[in-house]
Amino acid sequence: MRIAMVSEHASPLAASSGLGGVDAGGQNVAVRALALALADAGHEIVVHTRRTDPRTARRVALAPGVTVDHVDAGPARELPKDDLVEHMAAFSDELAASWRAERPDVVHAHFWMSGMAALPAARPLGVPVVQTFHALGSVKRRHQGADDTSPAERVAVESDLAASVDRVLATCRDEVDELVALGIPAERTTVVPCGVDVGHFTSGSARRDGPFRVLTVSRLVPRKGVDTVIAAMARLPRDAELVIAGGPRPEGLDDDPEVARLRTLARSAGVADRVSFLGAVGHDALPALYRDADAVACVPAYEPFGLVPLEAMACGRPVVAAAVGGLADTVVDGVTGHHVPTGDPGAVAAALERLRADPRRARRMGRAGRRRAETEYGWDRVAASHEQVYGAVAAAVPALTSLTTGSPA
Repeated sequence: MRIAMVSEHASPLAASSGLGGVDAGGQNVAVRALALALADAGHEIVVHTRRTDPRTARRVALAPGVTVDHVDAGPARELPKDDLVEHMAAFSDELAASWRAERPDVVHAHFWMSGMAALPAARPLGVPVVQTFHALGSVKRRHQGADDTSPAERVAVESDLAASVDRVLATCRDEVDELVALGIPAERTTVVPCGVDVGHFTSGSARRDGPFRVLTVSRLVPRKGVDTVIAAMARLPRDAELVIAGGPRPEGLDDDPEVARLRTLARSAGVADRVSFLGAVGHDALPALYRDADAVACVPAYEPFGLVPLEAMACGRPVVAAAVGGLADTVVDGVTGHHVPTGDPGAVAAALERLRADPRRARRMGRAGRRRAETEYGWDRVAASHEQVYGAVAAAVPALTSLTTGSPA
């Protein structure tokens, strides 16, 4: 199949560099990995993303069968994700021109603004569209309230998109419930999780000496709950340390306001000498970082899916995870790690202490996590699930009696 992916703000080319910035994270990794896995299965993939550098070629080969198309929409520089909505009409016009020249068999939109651009470009051509939101505005608004910087129309656009595209691919069961709450029938959705590269993220021997090391890998934004893990460290013995990967590049740590906030919290909790910040860590360096930890903590206030627990599990490490969103699906409580409530340092500390006090049990959980990652979340398996959906919606196109040409905005 000829598959067009639209990822307006998250380029797959960024996935191999240091992630952890405000708008660079799991979607970049997921889009890249899915495109590569589908190409390995024999499909032809074009990923359309917004140009952010005037020097970048319009089309760049990522791998055999995968091309990244840099779409001119708005100024060719980095912009905050929430400022891109005004450029989606131009993005859509560019997509329409590309697809008239070479019609794809199916379009897969990643994130709500990608759907906003893709749907009006694809519909006149009779090309089916599937949508992965990666995050829902209704959930973000509920948790962030007045701090939510999303465009005002986001929730309405997402609701209209979910009702208009050929299929919504939800990344976890919790997302299906959220879509139903928006009035979208459950039968319009299919749960297809993100995956993990089990060949890149591999297990290895745990450290046998040194302090008990807790690792957090995260974008450094308040909702990710890094402050909860720091607070939990004050309840652990002095031989426990916390390593935090993510955020700006190492040279920019001292100028980052969120790093400053977290460092102040660590000082006030009396654990500053046991908390270290690495900054952004490249994809190639992550497996060794996971393997050098005794446990991984991932306790966000909410999380649409969350790749970090899968990466940790693939590396054979037990995970202490908030029982929210996709984390409630991927981490099996008492088997591959522990579930904890959000925003509860005491619960996080208690879960970590159980792992520290019983290394053999922690290693068993790590092995179980590795098996789960291999059997349920390898990208070849996840790509096959996408293929099934693509084939179903493409086969249904001749049966359509009318095509919608308007934007869902």
